[in-house]
Amino acid sequence: MVKEVLKILKKTYPDAKCELNYQTPFELLIATILSAQCTDERVNKVTKSLFKKAKTPEEILNLGLEGLKEEIKECGLFNSKSKNIIACCQGLVEKYGGKVPDNLEALTSFPGVGRKTANVVLSNAFNIPAIAVDTHVFRVANRIGLVDAKTVEETEKGLMAIIPKKDWTLSHHLLIFHGRRICTARSPKCHLCPLTKYCKYYNMPK
Repeated sequence: MVKEVLKILKKTYPDAKCELNYQTPFELLIATILSAQCTDERVNKVTKSLFKKAKTPEEILNLGLEGLKEEIKECGLFNSKSKNIIACCQGLVEKYGGKVPDNLEALTSFPGVGRKTANVVLSNAFNIPAIAVDTHVFRVANRIGLVDAKTVEETEKGLMAIIPKKDWTLSHHLLIFHGRRICTARSPKCHLCPLTKYCKYYNMPK
């Protein structure tokens, strides 16, 4: 089933990729932290301005907490995100010379960086296979029936077990695209979905 589902999704979304704009691993890290409970479109608008003023840990620290808050106030939860980003930048400067580490354990040691954020950075900035499970991936994977999991971490492990490692990163993007465009949280557009033949949700007795 998973092979067929991925084949259909690849055909449906040939342009599936990370929709956050970034030039460096650090920019992607900051953009992903900002994306929590915020659309990529809004994050890209905020970072377009932010990265013109500050695009390294040192430059973000120079903005200061209040200066950073002013830059990212259009993103939800900007107070807590500002504190986490400042603390993250301090850690990057003190422990890694301002460079973003390319391993999960190091990344998740920073404030505001969970497995999802770390996996987004690893897979997109460093080309290390990973499945970042956000709300879309969690919903779509469980709704279709690729996995039957109660938590984000269980979903990640379940998908890693059934999807070939070489396809992990692309699969993450495919599931996100499907979740944003068709398999939405409320009122999924089942009449437009190419996966109804395989979908557990669609084929449940109504």
